[in-house]
Amino acid sequence: MTIQFKDESFRGDFTYANSPSNIPRFPFPFPEDEYMYSTNIEPHHAARAGSPFENAFDVDEHYVAEMKDRALVLADDPGRCQALPHMETAGWDFLELVMVSKARDYPDLFKLTMDGDRWHWINKPLQIDDTFTFGDSSTLPCHPMEYIGRQVQGDHAILDQRDGNLWMDAGIITAQADWSLDFDIGMNFFEWHAPVPLAHELGVFQRALKFLLTLPQGQPSRRLNWTLTVNPRLDTSPENYPKWGPDRMTVTPENIGEKVHLRVELQTFWRLPRSNAILFPIRTYLMAMNEVVTQPKWGRRLHRVMRDLRPELVDYKGLSRYHPILVEWLSQFDDGAPTSPGIFPD
Repeated sequence: MTIQFKDESFRGDFTYANSPSNIPRFPFPFPEDEYMYSTNIEPHHAARAGSPFENAFDVDEHYVAEMKDRALVLADDPGRCQALPHMETAGWDFLELVMVSKARDYPDLFKLTMDGDRWHWINKPLQIDDTFTFGDSSTLPCHPMEYIGRQVQGDHAILDQRDGNLWMDAGIITAQADWSLDFDIGMNFFEWHAPVPLAHELGVFQRALKFLLTLPQGQPSRRLNWTLTVNPRLDTSPENYPKWGPDRMTVTPENIGEKVHLRVELQTFWRLPRSNAILFPIRTYLMAMNEVVTQPKWGRRLHRVMRDLRPELVDYKGLSRYHPILVEWLSQFDDGAPTSPGIFPD
């Protein structure tokens, strides 16, 4: 496997873009021509070679650039990485899962050698070559969660399970869609989901929690979530709203294809072995509208989903200022033909 990593930015001049070969592997989030909240959880097993679902932790052409962006965010705001004291064992669980998975799935990029508790880890893309004692944080440059969190794409929350609930007690969160780890740290499952409209009334979160509380070890699950973002900016945190909020005012019919991005989260759920916590990776993928519509099925379907999206969801996802412009722009790519089931392009 050979991946050509891109030198690109998610801020400033926004040079991020998907190569033509990367576009068809995008995790398009709409299996039908309409959208409504649902639990939409399925087993996270290997599926469709070349897709983001092929391996446990997807690595693509944006890996190095995303890790550079994470380092910039953490340098500016260390509070984006927090772990309550009782979560250190879960941090080691997280480190082990990522290292073992990446060394297995991408042996040309990552290598892990284990001699008892003495581990040797090589990350070729980031030029990391470290030897440490598993379980001894003094042998790492930082907390195990932060150490491995700086080497894996996507945000990662670790949820402690107790009292019949899940508690967000640790996380490394630098690419979130308008929520704050600093605010949510220590909250339970229903508290951090409180702002979401409609889903509570539909019982979505009650069913999701019931499922997650019984998640077995070795049987991870996944789901897709989505929103839209103006400019390919990973860090759309509440703390930095003054930097990205005004971007919504810059969308015009002339630039909407390049400025508005479909922002998809591949969310996976893993039961960790020692701590019994749940690892919750939130891997973000970005694709400009101009790139989305290169796949005719996606262009048709996205127009229909956006056209019929309920007003509550338009408002919650922050689309109100440019939603009518987007629907009109997308209409040119919808010829009325039927679309095939599922998320993959034809």
